[in-house]
Amino acid sequence: MQTIANYIDGNLIEPQGGAYLDNVEPATGKVYSQTPDSDEGDVQLAVDAATRAFQGWSQASASERSDAMLSLASLVEANLEKLARAETIDNGKPLWLARMVDIPRAVSNLRFFATAILHTSSEVHFTDGQAINYTMRQPAGVAGCISPWNLPLYLFTWKIAPALAAGCTVVAKPSEVTPMTAFMLSELCIEAGFPPGVLNIVHGLGAKAGQAIVSHPDVPVISFTGGSATGASIARTAGPMFKKVSLELGGKNPNLIFADANLQAAIKISVQSSFANQGQICLCGSRIFAQRAVFDQVVDGLVAAAKSLKVGDPLEEETKQGAIVSKDHLDKVLKCIDLAKEEGGTIHCGGDRPPPPPEGLNVRCKDGFFLNPAVITGLGPGCRTNQEEIFGPVVTVTPFDDEDEAITMANSTVYGLSSTVWTSDLDRAHRVAGKIQAGTVWINCWLLRDLRVPFGGMKQSGVGREGGEYALNFFTEPKNICVKINHT
Repeated sequence: MQTIANYIDGNLIEPQGGAYLDNVEPATGKVYSQTPDSDEGDVQLAVDAATRAFQGWSQASASERSDAMLSLASLVEANLEKLARAETIDNGKPLWLARMVDIPRAVSNLRFFATAILHTSSEVHFTDGQAINYTMRQPAGVAGCISPWNLPLYLFTWKIAPALAAGCTVVAKPSEVTPMTAFMLSELCIEAGFPPGVLNIVHGLGAKAGQAIVSHPDVPVISFTGGSATGASIARTAGPMFKKVSLELGGKNPNLIFADANLQAAIKISVQSSFANQGQICLCGSRIFAQRAVFDQVVDGLVAAAKSLKVGDPLEEETKQGAIVSKDHLDKVLKCIDLAKEEGGTIHCGGDRPPPPPEGLNVRCKDGFFLNPAVITGLGPGCRTNQEEIFGPVVTVTPFDDEDEAITMANSTVYGLSSTVWTSDLDRAHRVAGKIQAGTVWINCWLLRDLRVPFGGMKQSGVGREGGEYALNFFTEPKNICVKINHT
């Protein structure tokens, strides 16, 4: 059984208290590795290392930081297959998905920010002929980066890459549910000769290791992705300490399908946006609203497509739906499906466990955390099922009559992360997109991402924006310098 180590000051070390947590493979339900159950002592070691390394890293040239990050990116790319397999075993997602999306995106994150810092510019203002003002951006210090379990290496690098590129040193905590690829990244950091103390990775529980990072007085910047309840707790700790905080939180994203849409494309992509990664993506469109004239067609198309998705061993290439990430999360999703039934919803397909071998799952996966994707109708927009984040392969479909009703339904939750609009009417597309309360609105597409654009949510979906210059600016402090012009 493999034992994972913390990565502190350039070394792989055991947790100070000697305690470990079981790491379970979702597809089998079996413990297959041990991860550190770190505490304040481990975080203190990491912060000390990051503080020592900050002066050198923050003063290094942009090209020096870029070269170090690009070397690491190349090693991640060279180990793509190994990392993808590890991600699948650790998270339960299909291997083809980890191979095509998760690991390549981790490489892109590192390379994007490593090269972005080579093309930054400074603001200069001439003030009435009396002075020249120019603005410097300096690294904010030691950054605390806490990432989630649904896209482990993908979102881990999405946080650490801009922080490192901006000149911050980092104390990072991956999810204790999916720690493996972050641990493997620490091994690649050593292989790449990454400067000691610049990146430190502390494994463990959010309530212990994560809270120790958030509350540490020498960590002035916190970047967190996860649930809204945890985000609120972080804000309560960080606010009185006047820390810079970026929170990318939950979503209950609407997907609006108008009668004039290309229904074939809308249904095909909506299946992806509903069930990709077992519905465990914050951007999944879990609330579908279809105009009444095409409502039945949309429901029939979604149900047929959902039934055709093979649920099974994520290591098998033909699998389209892997395992839910943990037993606890599976139980939560099942309770949400029970709630939908209690609220009067009709389950058209899914919401149940696939049969054991030989009829369904293979022998290896007989005790895994699998769930057939569910399509539900008959629920109003205000019910709990349509208001609370499920974060699983569950989608509701609700009819609407006109544009105003669709917008009202779309905006009826406390979340505002993303939305999708399907229509062939360009004026309507712009009009609706402008009225939807969401940080991102996709028109006739989904998850088409540009790393330069702002990413984040409104309302209880978060605070701040990630991506491009928004992320680089977050990890820096602007300083204005005013030079008086002497006219004598």
